[in-house]
Amino acid sequence: MHEAQKLHVETFRRPALHTVCAPGRAELLGNHTDYNHGWVMALAVDKAITWAVSPRSDHRVELVSTAFPGRVRFNVEDLAKDPEAPWADYVKGLLLELRRAGVAFAGFNAAIHGTIPLGAGLSSSAALLVATALSVRKLFPYTLTEAGVGAIPERDERGELPRPTAAEKLAIAKVCQAAENRFVGVNCGLLDYLSSLFGRADHIVILDFLTLTADWTPLPHEVAVVICPSGVQHALVGGEYNDRRRHCEAAARALGVASLREVDVAGLEAERGRLAARDYACARHVVGENDRVTRGSALLRAGDVAGFGQLLFASHLSSRDDFQNSCPELDALVECARGHAACLGARLTGGGFGGATLNLVWRREASEFQQHLAAGYRQATGRELESWVCQAVDGAG
Repeated sequence: MHEAQKLHVETFRRPALHTVCAPGRAELLGNHTDYNHGWVMALAVDKAITWAVSPRSDHRVELVSTAFPGRVRFNVEDLAKDPEAPWADYVKGLLLELRRAGVAFAGFNAAIHGTIPLGAGLSSSAALLVATALSVRKLFPYTLTEAGVGAIPERDERGELPRPTAAEKLAIAKVCQAAENRFVGVNCGLLDYLSSLFGRADHIVILDFLTLTADWTPLPHEVAVVICPSGVQHALVGGEYNDRRRHCEAAARALGVASLREVDVAGLEAERGRLAARDYACARHVVGENDRVTRGSALLRAGDVAGFGQLLFASHLSSRDDFQNSCPELDALVECARGHAACLGARLTGGGFGGATLNLVWRREASEFQQHLAAGYRQATGRELESWVCQAVDGAG
């Protein structure tokens, strides 16, 4: 029995009616470009948040998680923050946004289990939001459109709902983003939710945040993606994320464009004198990342994984020096990875300020690389390292 289902039985004395699994994501290339209308290459990863959920006959919600002690109880008519259980703010914020969209729902019980390391930059928060939205959909069927709610989807003979369409997934992602922006307080973009929803097994998803469309390219079989959590937890609510976004928006205003998507590397350099120093540095990172994603997509499709890997190293240097969202532990991991012959490229993944690195290595040497990195990281920082070879999986839905 899955851990979430087991917890549901132990807590609520009956099996859950539905289970929902939403994967985390690893950003392969394209850092902080999503809210600047740029491009990102990402993976839905084999670490996830799973909900085991059942309806109630009242308007109460009761949550229990393997990651946090105790139970969280609240009424769907009174969705207020609780400093004693801040993780539940994601659930409450999502319910508020569903209500604003016109979705009708009542109470429910949910048991939640996660395998995404908290604070590792793999977006456990987005997976929690996506799992919440899809769990509510299982219990109280709805269809989201750009205009609000559409026709209620019908269950098949097994009681299952049709999987959300691409348009519905986009609408769900926007609701998740609104919950994190408005209720939780992180002014994030759509990357994490779209990655969790649009991932495809053994593929890289390439997301265009101007047109809000997705494309896919195969992840080369001969390479492995190794995720290395630094052990330094990031907390984007702390303000660093919002601060970097403000610098990017200020740079766009100074350049007279709607977003940094409209600026290329040469154009930014030509207009450098119009920007404050920090605005320019943040813009150079974002514009450079967009350029690296477009070049990287072409390199991968041409089979040049070694050339693609070099772009990962360049991305990390840009994060470290320009965007300044790295930390000494992440830098140590990347430098240690650079010293192993099997490593094609390495960089921080996610929001930064802690979290994890992503490493592209020859698959046949992945295990040796992991041992090398663990020894080097222990020597450099005194920290233990538990890395894993990441599998690209299908998205939620």
